[in-house]
Formats: sequence, C-alpha cells, structure tokens
Amino acid sequence: MAKLRIKWVKSAIGYPKDQKATIQSLGLRKLQHTVEREDHPAIRGMVRKVQHLVQVEEIAQ
Repeated sequence: MAKLRIKWVKSAIGYPKDQKATIQSLGLRKLQHTVEREDHPAIRGMVRKVQHLVQVEEIAQ
C-alpha cells in the first residue's frame, strides 16, 4: 500500500480552529515537520482540508 509524506509548510495562524485541529490530528507538531501516513480516504480528506498549508508527496512501497 502507498504512503503519503506530509510536510507542514505554511503557518495556520489566521485560519479556523478546525484547520489547526486537522494539522494536529495529522501528527504535525511545528512548521517544516514531516510525517508519513498510510494512504486512506480519511487521510486524503484531512489533507484536502488543509492543502493550502501542507505539501504532499506519494511514496510507493
């Protein structure tokens, strides 16, 4: 199964609380932090919600 590499690249200051919560629930702790998550529809939906704040890369395994 593929994975997604998600990197937080833009500050969430000035954005709604739900977007800040989505960043947190993805496991991102501070700017420039990168995490790898399994490619599931729920994760894709979370990424889509904050696509203006993160950078996403697919990793084939």
